[in-house]
Amino acid sequence: MSHVGVPRGKASRCTPQRNRRSLALLTTGVLALPVLAGCSAGDEEAQAVTAAQDVAPAERELVADGGSVRWAVDTMPATLNAFQADADATTTRIAGAVLPSLFTLDQRGRPQRNADYLESAEVVEREPKQVVLYKLNQQAVWSDGREIGAPDFVAQWRALSGKDTAYWTARNAGYERIEKIERGANDLEVKVTFRKPYADWRALFTPLYPKDVMGSPDSFNDGARGKLKVTAGPFALKELDRADGRATLARSPRWWGQPAKLDSLVLRAVPSDKRTAALAAGKLDIAEIGRSAVDRVTLAAKDAKAAKGQQLNHGPGATVTPASALRSWALANGSSDEKAEVEQEIREKSSRAVKKYADEQAALRGFAIRKSLEPAYTQLALNGTSGPLTDDRVRRAVARALDRQELAEAVLKPLGLPAEPLGSHLALAGQQAYADSSGALGKQDTQAAQALLADAGWTPGGANERPDGTKAGSKPDSKKGAGKKGDKAEQGDASDDGGYIVGDEGEENDDGDSKPGDGGYGSESGRYVLAPARIAALQGEVLFQQASSLDTGKSDAEDSGSKKSEGKKSDGKSDSGISTNANAKAKSNEKGKGGVAGAYAPRGTAAPAVVGGPLGKDGKALTLRFVLPSGPGSEPLRTVGDKISRMLEGIGVRTEMIKVSDASYFKDHIAAGDYDLALYSWPATAYPATDARPIFAKPEPAADGSLQVEQNYTRVGTDHIDQLFDQAAGELDDEEARDLVRRADARIWAAAGSIPLFQRPELVAIKPNLVNAGAFGLAAPRYQDIGFKKAQTAKSKKK
Repeated sequence: MSHVGVPRGKASRCTPQRNRRSLALLTTGVLALPVLAGCSAGDEEAQAVTAAQDVAPAERELVADGGSVRWAVDTMPATLNAFQADADATTTRIAGAVLPSLFTLDQRGRPQRNADYLESAEVVEREPKQVVLYKLNQQAVWSDGREIGAPDFVAQWRALSGKDTAYWTARNAGYERIEKIERGANDLEVKVTFRKPYADWRALFTPLYPKDVMGSPDSFNDGARGKLKVTAGPFALKELDRADGRATLARSPRWWGQPAKLDSLVLRAVPSDKRTAALAAGKLDIAEIGRSAVDRVTLAAKDAKAAKGQQLNHGPGATVTPASALRSWALANGSSDEKAEVEQEIREKSSRAVKKYADEQAALRGFAIRKSLEPAYTQLALNGTSGPLTDDRVRRAVARALDRQELAEAVLKPLGLPAEPLGSHLALAGQQAYADSSGALGKQDTQAAQALLADAGWTPGGANERPDGTKAGSKPDSKKGAGKKGDKAEQGDASDDGGYIVGDEGEENDDGDSKPGDGGYGSESGRYVLAPARIAALQGEVLFQQASSLDTGKSDAEDSGSKKSEGKKSDGKSDSGISTNANAKAKSNEKGKGGVAGAYAPRGTAAPAVVGGPLGKDGKALTLRFVLPSGPGSEPLRTVGDKISRMLEGIGVRTEMIKVSDASYFKDHIAAGDYDLALYSWPATAYPATDARPIFAKPEPAADGSLQVEQNYTRVGTDHIDQLFDQAAGELDDEEARDLVRRADARIWAAAGSIPLFQRPELVAIKPNLVNAGAFGLAAPRYQDIGFKKAQTAKSKKK
């Protein structure tokens, strides 16, 4: 499947010490709560619906030696250095075949020691500092004959530590925690001491580059952009021809492990919309494709079984009826020379198209489809700094309106893949950290969504009302004189129910209310953005507490009593600034409703009856800008968007569908924050505490007045989520670390900035006799095992 690409590291202002995950935008092929009682982590993992990888596995003795495979990729890499900002998926694929990967992922997305490079790797000391001892395979050498050893580890650490800004690095996470690296008892041992504990230490030194690349800023920045002189994998880079769109990997003669079955592996840059034609033309052996291409390959297989010479009942000639054919013949042979000439051209053009399609279909019969679930998920992103979505009640209402099961079935069920909505932002089904935490937000519930919108002030007929001077989210007081300064008996806490300004709480007007600035907080215009009303913040905090207790199994009292687990501040307030006493009061008021406080509107708020037209407030209709890419192959993505739009219409929310070019979709809209709703995908990771943190980190104001979002393009985050990520990254007990990740995920659900929909389908067209390749799922390819299956002899057939 193709992606609308985005250069890593150029998407946002990123602190150099944080890791970055490449953004994959989906284009082709798919592209009050009930009381929560969750399964245990083990139960979740066991019950999660997964799809096995589909690679036609074969033992090595059944795979022929020799041959070349042509494999489609999206683009030729701008660099071969995976730690630079413009590295892409092709960079990663080449590095996986030619450089050391100390740990690789298995079929369940779990990191496993790679015995080709490591005899062992383990934490040998925890106190006073974490120490990891790597014991290298004694046969492991670079292609120039030098042993892989401590000097390579030291060079990579120094380049990626973030201390020397002369290195143009895009990701440094984990390396900045290292204190020193030294030789162990012998040259085959590398001892790494951390100054801060690091749970994801297995993510480090993969890929591992030779010291020749990492040893100096000049070699790091420019030495590996177009060539890799020294490698250490089953393949070596023979040629990178960007002009021809071709990268050739050849079997490495210095490889000490099981030799590659193929003589060469050729990566060809072929756009997604041209892959069907390239397959039919015999230019590719394997390609990830979209849904429409899958349909064509499937039809080709069916056509092969039909009677020889039978006309195809699909394609450009399928719509021709006897009547239309007769009419066309009459025009082409009629008395009007002008009309006849035009019709003859049309007939010739149609005939060529029919023949081309038939020839392509005949060629496509030589391919099979292998499918699984891709290690990436599609989400609905809600921009938390845009219009009505700045109010978390509106975001939750949008989330509660979605039937995620219906969306998953629409995409996955026709492909015969498990059609289950994804329950986690941080892990996929089958991974050890996976747990369905969607209950922290709640299931689809139209009435609950409408009640949340009503509480936020969006009501039927509101679009026709004129602003009455009340603040967003507040209700006018019917009592005369209520809300005046000093009128404590009438006012009570009501003064805290209005809108307030993020980052500007200290500046007040004469009435004691927060004063809006002239422009937007976090936007280039410099304006400030109204945050949710104080009552919404209170509801949100209670919901976050429920999210925490959901995953820990602790009571609210136990959870709130732990400063470490709940991030409680010394002034008795929680992350949102709401006092814990207020939280307790809110929880006690919500008990007995059969729901989780904060997910519903306050007690007594009824879901409004939808009476003609959309919801509105202060004379404005509730309309959200839904931005989608318009490029070739993105029809399935737009279909998902249309379904979401209809679901939102059911709660009175209108959407304005805005279709933009693939080239501008990310840069000018997602990264720039110019959208309300959008669909895009994130790749999976085995190291969520490291890789996912910048995606969900709380945005911070920069010195120039803009908002530093790292990779959090929804602009929704909390201090507590950040704290949980930090705790998980430093927790050396694997189960405790996974528990912290699950708790962070529950709070991400509660914040309602990102709504996971489904795991993406992985659809691959491949030559049937090409084995150990195809839809890899969560697992990393084992490149040396890929090859063509040996032809069966008469003797083997008898067996």
